[in-house]
Amino acid sequence: MRPVRTVARTLLSAAFVINGARTLNNPEPFVERAARVTDPLAPTLERASPRIPTDTASLVRINAGVQLVGGLLLATGHFPRLAATALAGSLVPTTLAGHAFWEESDPQKKSQDQIHFVKNLGLVGGLLLAALDTEGKPGLRWRAGHRVRHSRKSMARAVRSARRDARIAKVSASTARMLPG
Repeated sequence: MRPVRTVARTLLSAAFVINGARTLNNPEPFVERAARVTDPLAPTLERASPRIPTDTASLVRINAGVQLVGGLLLATGHFPRLAATALAGSLVPTTLAGHAFWEESDPQKKSQDQIHFVKNLGLVGGLLLAALDTEGKPGLRWRAGHRVRHSRKSMARAVRSARRDARIAKVSASTARMLPG
């Protein structure tokens, strides 16, 4: 299954690497459309930390950087679950800003935006699968439950052993009292 995962992750990440690099170098074509998402978000970012940039061009570049780095991490298999989660998160504002087909009046443009919107939903679905993929290893939930069950069994064994040892000690003590001595 390893080769299939490697190919699938590489194919899934290719669009993010290419578009992330392209947008990082030249964010201007995306700034106008991104403003519909970034402008309402700016006051929240300013309240969160005044050091976070709130201008649309910077936020477009940050999103592009997340897509570029996340795509490279996913393609190379480094932190694939974290990379897939970051890419899915970055795709939400990208899709809302770039493909708001419900706001389009031109039928051809509306159709194109709708196609890209649905395509991005499919990418999010693939990224969610990649984010949840444990590569056949048990997930955190299973490991935690297994550890709890193992601890309970170990504790039960220890209690049984202590009770047995106490019974043996009691029998030994009563036997020792019976012996002349």
